[in-house]
Amino acid sequence: MSSFTFNDTQKLKSETEQTALRKDLNLYVIFGVTLTAVMGVSSIAPAMPSISHSLDVSTDKIGLLITFFTLPGIILTPILGIMADRYGRKRVLVPSLFVFGIAGTACAYATSFEQLLLFRAFQGMGSASLGALNLTLIGDLYSDNNRAKVMGYNGSVLSVGTAAYPAIGGALTLLGWHYPFYLTLLAIPVGLFAIFYLKPSELNNGMKLQLYFSEIGSALKSKLVLGLFAGMFLTFIMLYGGYITFFTILLDERFEKSALMIGLILSGSSLITAITSAQLGRLTLRFSEKNLILTASILYFIIFLSIPSITNIWYFIFPISLFGIAQGINIPSILNLLTGHAAKEYRAAFLSINWMIMRFGQALGPYLLGLVYLSYHIDGTFYFTALAAALFILVNLTLVRNV
Repeated sequence: MSSFTFNDTQKLKSETEQTALRKDLNLYVIFGVTLTAVMGVSSIAPAMPSISHSLDVSTDKIGLLITFFTLPGIILTPILGIMADRYGRKRVLVPSLFVFGIAGTACAYATSFEQLLLFRAFQGMGSASLGALNLTLIGDLYSDNNRAKVMGYNGSVLSVGTAAYPAIGGALTLLGWHYPFYLTLLAIPVGLFAIFYLKPSELNNGMKLQLYFSEIGSALKSKLVLGLFAGMFLTFIMLYGGYITFFTILLDERFEKSALMIGLILSGSSLITAITSAQLGRLTLRFSEKNLILTASILYFIIFLSIPSITNIWYFIFPISLFGIAQGINIPSILNLLTGHAAKEYRAAFLSINWMIMRFGQALGPYLLGLVYLSYHIDGTFYFTALAAALFILVNLTLVRNV
């Protein structure tokens, strides 16, 4: 009599799926695009104080390095999403990678802050489609729990990038503020790899434009989608305003930490995010994405409310760890819900709107908190970020969980 049980069958099926995923070259293209998309900010975050000193830029204006990078995406991302739906993912993805790599490298040769901002804007044009297209490819190629697994893996890869880039960028900054920008050259081989190995599923979008836009409009009217968009917007205000910009400034001004040390501290939370994101497939079998998102919003509130009161650098271990966990369960859960909500025929355009909203949060967060910094100094920026977290909790309770 066989002792082979149902649990053994499920385990064997899971192992077979894992092996198939590891052999899928499309997955590695997606990971490469993800690592490129996150490079534009996280690799230069530790260099921002050095750039401020070297180019004589005031603290309240250094956040423009992020704003100018993200603004082009607000305009271009939906347009590129429509083009990807109508003409194919690869035709938009590959040129975007090349523009990103060339313009990013040009930043290293800027001789003034104004010139640097111009090159950052061009780099942002290349980056505009990347975050939406990697999610679109996940939605095209994977479904059900496999999609949740891949979304979690992709979130983990993203977090590894955001963990490694600050440390690498901080180390390179010791040589000079120019050097972190050379990392963007890596986008070129990713583009070449995509040319030869990316084989997305067939896209036969013969839908008339009127129907195409009507379907997108209907999807956008959902209360769940509106709540998820609002949550993503607030998340990126907190991430790029409160954490990446002004937490690094806090470490520089109050604790006098070097660029390398700042990079290592940022890397710590990102490593925790990577570990947490990799478990999304398992977590969604036990908890709904809505509950995971609500939990994250509460953690954000606790974290940013506590930062101003910390006087010993070692005490940051607690909020940094919590931030890593919150990121690991929040962003992949939102993206998984959004990706599953969109039909393949208009998925790129739909997700590009989410990417545009993320970009708007990236651009607005550092600028708004720069204004807060002028009036209420560094502590005020974290209380303002805690207010954004409170709004996120409210969005979860009123829009997301009630759908």
